[in-house]
Amino acid sequence: MFLNPALSQALDRIAERASDVRRAFTPGSSPAFDDVAIAKPASQFTLDPLAATAPDGAYFITRDAAGQSAYTRDGSFHVAGGMLACADGSPVLGFSTTGSALGELRVDPIDDALGRALDLRVEADGSFAYTRAAIDPRSGKRELQRVVAGRIALARFPVATKLESANGPSFSAPAGVVPHSGVPGKGVFGVLQPMRREASGIDLDASLARLKAAYVAFDALAAAETAKGRLGKTALDLVK
Repeated sequence: MFLNPALSQALDRIAERASDVRRAFTPGSSPAFDDVAIAKPASQFTLDPLAATAPDGAYFITRDAAGQSAYTRDGSFHVAGGMLACADGSPVLGFSTTGSALGELRVDPIDDALGRALDLRVEADGSFAYTRAAIDPRSGKRELQRVVAGRIALARFPVATKLESANGPSFSAPAGVVPHSGVPGKGVFGVLQPMRREASGIDLDASLARLKAAYVAFDALAAAETAKGRLGKTALDLVK
């Protein structure tokens, strides 16, 4: 049985509205429909020292599965294999030293291998830092040193730029649009809010209401099609 175009479109609308409901539970996500968007999502305190919220209008820079630049406001970071990563495992990009090229941020491999990297954290200026535990070979005393593996990069797009998102928290830039990049606390970029996680940019109550409306619209169309089919059958019976 094939659905007519109207019913098919109604089912697509249900799927799209359901997608926004799911995205509402993902930090830093954006809706497919502007009518359920939150202008300024709230952020919540977390005990995770690797979590951070980007300043207004700025995005963290990462790479998608194809190796292309992608952008996110989800600062739910973690360390995997010594690399600072986003919640989905993609690398958080930044600058290992002043003037270096944009790239992955990693704990020193020796420190990582020897388990000397303690208290890993993200700081307000974007520093991906940790405490190195070492033993002074002459005195035998335990020493603690602050080590900065690099600084997280931020991107800002021209006003009114509409970013594209296939999954909610990860965005791609429109063709031909190149963002301005930098580091927190420098130039046009504000500082990060460490140990805070941004909520999704989706109003859950509004998205549930729109999903319900999509189901109601589908039911109405389906009922109309059923009635139309019955009317056609009655007409044929009368002809017979």
